[in-house]
Amino acid sequence: MSPRYDGPLDWLIGRPIAHRGLHDGNQAIAENSIPAAQAAIASGWAIECDVQLSADGTPYIFHDDTLDRLTGHEGAFRATRDAAIQELGLFATGSGIPTVSAFLEMVDGRVPVVMELKGLDPDRDEAYFDRLHPIIEAYPGKLALMSFDAWLIDQVLRARPSRPIGLTAEGTRPEILATHRQIYERGCDFCSYKVQHLPNAFVDWVRTERSAPVICWTVRTAEDVRRSREYCDQMTFEGFAPEP
Repeated sequence: MSPRYDGPLDWLIGRPIAHRGLHDGNQAIAENSIPAAQAAIASGWAIECDVQLSADGTPYIFHDDTLDRLTGHEGAFRATRDAAIQELGLFATGSGIPTVSAFLEMVDGRVPVVMELKGLDPDRDEAYFDRLHPIIEAYPGKLALMSFDAWLIDQVLRARPSRPIGLTAEGTRPEILATHRQIYERGCDFCSYKVQHLPNAFVDWVRTERSAPVICWTVRTAEDVRRSREYCDQMTFEGFAPEP
């Protein structure tokens, strides 16, 4: 089991977390864009964002494995070179796809960042976290890392950056919850769970037995808000402005 993050974690649950920044459904403000981050900062929300690597190994803030939904262009993000990515726009918003470095430089510690790591597989992305680690370590603000993928969590745990590490998860079947627990016990510090799958035994175990924070994704309705308040410690929200 890896040593855990030994710093405070109250900042992770201190304020609602804007899912992919404070965007408007990709009409005028695109998800995972600099304007979405700026809007979240202006409202005082924390920011959730996603990381994908380019074909050149550069970490970008981008959610999908493919380009089409967000840019209108075809192709796999991981197969696209930096020069081509820098020419792409996010819908008709006028925003480009930011590198992780540019994104964090803009946020500059003003609100917490919760960063979800998205890779292909351990064989093709064996150096994934090597690309991200120096950027993360140089950043002065509050930042947490998380992933659905056990192999990516293992990469981060081997490097053991001075950041909290979380498991992003979903599911309710006992065998799935048991697998989540096995992954978590490798050295995770928090989890982010699908709000519609709360409550469950794994989340209860994290909160009570490990005394660790649980955030949830993605809260969009009044019922989601109610469930998040009852069964976890903070929400990742989209499409509305939470009450203080």
